Amino acid sequence: MATWKGKSRGTLLGFRIYVKIIKSFGMIAAYFVLLFVAAYFILFSFSSTRSTYYLFRKRLGYSPLSSAFNVYRSYFTFGRIQLDRIAITNGLKNKFTFEFDGVEYIESLLKQKKGGILLTAHIGNFNLAKHFFEERHADAVVNLVVTDFEHQQIKHYLQSVTGDTEVKVIVMKDDLSHVFAMKKALDHNELLVFAADRFMEQSNTLEAIFLGERVKFPEGPFKLAARNKIPVLFVHLMREKNFHYHFFARPYKASSYTTKEILKSYLDDLERMVRKYPHQWYNYYDYWNDFS
Repeated sequence: MATWKGKSRGTLLGFRIYVKIIKSFGMIAAYFVLLFVAAYFILFSFSSTRSTYYLFRKRLGYSPLSSAFNVYRSYFTFGRIQLDRIAITNGLKNKFTFEFDGVEYIESLLKQKKGGILLTAHIGNFNLAKHFFEERHADAVVNLVVTDFEHQQIKHYLQSVTGDTEVKVIVMKDDLSHVFAMKKALDHNELLVFAADRFMEQSNTLEAIFLGERVKFPEGPFKLAARNKIPVLFVHLMREKNFHYHFFARPYKASSYTTKEILKSYLDDLERMVRKYPHQWYNYYDYWNDFS
């Protein structure tokens, strides 16, 4: 089984160039440059290109020609979403519109005073969710639980151009200090957010069918929810046409609160989102072990 290596794409120089373009020439100019950057990755990132082609061809059933075109579109969409994040957090939020679908589920969860677990994935642009909570649930405290060891220089640079975030971060560490941080957050009726579609090599995992093939998923988020009967929502923030973002929140409706049942419901929800927004699911590696 291929595993994710824990690093996200991008270079410090690349981010600096795009910030400069946005500030000097605007979003359209940045999107134009991105047309050529996406083509570069098609040619010079063979492993991720092949993996993304297999997503469209083998998992979603596209034709060979359509699959090839949609690999390019996936790269372009990924880059555009990163540019949107920089733009929105640099005072250009008014260029975008936001739609909130499932607000009542967030409100219901917070009223239970048990904390909550929000399960998302590496899809869409959940990094912008802080704007949803600022507008609709200013009192909600959101903790993003991460195992994404991005290059620290990029994180620091992005923070310098986008400012501090309202979303707190809990980093999973070998000393298990994150366990105590998560318990403290839940005790204070805070929300934990997990992108639960990837696992690190040392993680405990569960296996399940996703898009027709068995895949491993991190056990931790599902086990935490089941063991403690913590309310669960499936959440995604997806980019749509004309600078429009659509926030989805759907509740886990339990018949029996088990780890495997929560995982199955999560994957049913995620599959619907991947099929609806196939260019916004960003796992650029051998996800189903097709070539290993």
